[in-house]
Amino acid sequence: MTIIGVREAENNSLNFRIAKPCFRVNGLSCDFKSARMEYKKLVAITGLSGLYEMISSKSDGGLVRSLADKSTKFASNRLHNFSHLESIEVYTTADNVNLTDVFMAMQASSEALPDAGNAAAVKAYFGKVYPTMDFERVYASDMKKMVKWFEQLRSNNIEIKLSGETDEATPEQAEKKSAPKPVEQKAATVKNAPAKKVNAPRKMV
Repeated sequence: MTIIGVREAENNSLNFRIAKPCFRVNGLSCDFKSARMEYKKLVAITGLSGLYEMISSKSDGGLVRSLADKSTKFASNRLHNFSHLESIEVYTTADNVNLTDVFMAMQASSEALPDAGNAAAVKAYFGKVYPTMDFERVYASDMKKMVKWFEQLRSNNIEIKLSGETDEATPEQAEKKSAPKPVEQKAATVKNAPAKKVNAPRKMV
C-alpha cells in the first residue's frame, strides 16, 4: 500500500472509478435532498475546489454535489480524478495517519481555525493542534486545504468517521468484547479496502 499525502490524493495521475455508489439508481438521477451526508461518500476531485458528495456513478464518471453551494454536476473521469476522503493519509514524523485523525484533532481542539489564506497562521495552528505532522513533507497548500475542508465538514454537520467505525461501546459491550474467546473458535478474517494507490509520492517541502 502506497502512503499518500493530501497533495498526492488530489493531484495523482491514477484514474479510478467509484466502486460503491451511494445509491443504486437507473442512470444518474436520484432523490438525494433528504439524504444525510456521510463522510464515507465524500470525494475530492482534481480541477474542482472543495469537497463533493458522490451521489451516483457510472463507468464514465459520477454525479456529485458540492458541499459549498449544494450544486450538482457530472464529473467525467476523462477529465477528473476522484479521491475518497477515507483513502487520504497524511505524513507525520512517526507513522502516517489517516486524514480523519487530523480532522478529529481539529474538532477536539479549542484553537480557533486560522485564515486559510495566511500560510504562517495555518502552519502555527497545526503546530499546536497536530504537532507530529511532518511539516517538511506536507505542503503549506495541503494544510490550507485541510482547513478549508474541515470548515465545509463542520458547516454541513458531517460526522467525521471512517466506514465501519461504531459509536463508543457501553461498559457491558466492552466487557463482552474483551472476554477471551474459546480456544476452538477461529478468528474471523476481515479484509479492509486498501487506500488508493498512486505513483511514489513526491517529496514534500
